[in-house]
Amino acid sequence: MRSLNIVDWICLIVLIIGGVNWGLIGFFDYNLVEAIFGGPGSRVIYAIVGLCALYTAIVSPNFGRKAVVRPHRTAQQPI
Repeated sequence: MRSLNIVDWICLIVLIIGGVNWGLIGFFDYNLVEAIFGGPGSRVIYAIVGLCALYTAIVSPNFGRKAVVRPHRTAQQPI
């Protein structure tokens, strides 16, 4: 299985934080990102979450894929 690199981990953590924020908005009408970073700062955070989502959407199909090890080809030897 392919191991996650540092960018993969950062994007996954950012997406989890973004998901928690959306949960807080949906359940309690409380925007944690807006409360911490304010109006213009929250827009930057949302842009970062969006970029992480795009990256993860593109890369995630490879998260569970096993690397295929192909044997070294040698010249066919006569029987």
